[in-house]
Amino acid sequence: MKPLSLPILYSFRRCPYAMRARMALYVSGQSYALREVLLKDKPAEMLALSAKGTVPVLHLPDGRVIDESLDVMAWALSQNDPQGWLRPNDHEVAALIKHCDRDFKPHLDRYKYASRYDNADPIVHRAAGEQYLVQLEKRLHDQAHLFGPKACLADIAIAPFVRQFALADWSWFLEVPYPGVQRWLNAFIETHPFSKVMDKFDPWRPKDEEIIITP
Repeated sequence: MKPLSLPILYSFRRCPYAMRARMALYVSGQSYALREVLLKDKPAEMLALSAKGTVPVLHLPDGRVIDESLDVMAWALSQNDPQGWLRPNDHEVAALIKHCDRDFKPHLDRYKYASRYDNADPIVHRAAGEQYLVQLEKRLHDQAHLFGPKACLADIAIAPFVRQFALADWSWFLEVPYPGVQRWLNAFIETHPFSKVMDKFDPWRPKDEEIIITP
């Protein structure tokens, strides 16, 4: 196959890091070649670009490699940010996202995938993760999004992880007293960009024709 003039994104549909990267690429209007990855059989082409072996990995036509999801979002939105997701761009936005990635995500993993971890009690980790929902609820009880009436980077970066947490036990999530979080998550799931980036594709193989995503 001839070299592409488009970015190439290595992704895994259900990975929340990859979800937020795909959301930013979609909303920015950036076309790209999507290579869906099987995490148990990662393609050598991706590992040659990023030895850490996690998604997303974005390979730009100029040779640059971006292998952190927030950096992919920043790159895409620096090209075009029609919905103003980069505003506000302040320390509170960064701190809330950092809290998600650094503190909430480990509890999410040990709640949803407890069998993968030694001595992980899923209920203990659910309770610990729930404290992050409490923090989000304080912001969402009287406004539609985390930093006001419009979605920003924090909403898009955090919602995929809250979705995964909720899906671990949806009945439990619907019963907890966080109506703002529930309303916010449902609104996120129902957005057109989210539905588009969750389309299913077969795992990529080198002999395959490229799947071009054009927003």
